[in-house]
Amino acid sequence: MGYLFDASNWEWLTSGNNLRFLLEGFAVNLQIAALAMVLSLIGGLALALLRLSRLRAVSVPAGIWVDVWRNLPLIFIMLYLFLGLPESWSEAYEDVVPGFFPEALKSGRVLAALLALVLYNSAVLAEIMRAGIQSLERGQREAALALGMTYRQSMRLVILPQGLRRMVPATVSQLITLNKDTTLVSIIAIEELVRRGRILTSFNFFGGVQAPVLQVFIFIGLLFIIVNLLLSRLSRRLEIRERRRTGTTPRRVRGLEDQIAAEGEAA
Repeated sequence: MGYLFDASNWEWLTSGNNLRFLLEGFAVNLQIAALAMVLSLIGGLALALLRLSRLRAVSVPAGIWVDVWRNLPLIFIMLYLFLGLPESWSEAYEDVVPGFFPEALKSGRVLAALLALVLYNSAVLAEIMRAGIQSLERGQREAALALGMTYRQSMRLVILPQGLRRMVPATVSQLITLNKDTTLVSIIAIEELVRRGRILTSFNFFGGVQAPVLQVFIFIGLLFIIVNLLLSRLSRRLEIRERRRTGTTPRRVRGLEDQIAAEGEAA
């Protein structure tokens, strides 16, 4: 423990540009995570609605799509897309990416990372959202239909607002996982936080002070803990705010067991 807290092993943090070097790498992780979160939430909701469709020609292919992507290892998807995507796709991405995007997101290499994160996480989020929607009592749907609402109106005005509130904790938990998974993009030569940490420990990049591997990666872990705790707090505040607004305590949908139980009760 003395080695861990020895001040001499932390001198690297204030030497040269080491701290800035790592924080700039962490900004790349956050930028990739933010874009992937938005796209995954949109894709997850679309897939959940397709899986709930009454048309088997729509729900069955959507179910197969979700089952395939959420059961593949993320690192496999990322490596496969990086090696398998045509070069023309990366070039097209660089041509169409908006000018206001951060510099780190303008590289064609980011395309494979984003696609992998979105394909995997949208499939997982689709199951969470589907469970949240199906956890509602059947009477909610029947009441909406009794009021003369169409299927689309009942989903948009009655079912979705209530169902999506119930799955906020599980959704935020998955988004936190997505944020942590951005560290995997280092395997496809994107210079994010973990890759910069390796550079710092391998080549003593800045400052002339040795950067111990243990201390560098403890600092990297602390950065992720801070951001993910903030996401958790945001989730809690949203849940409390919604409870005060509606005067109800929504049932949480957390993991696979809760999803199966919720689906069983809704059947």
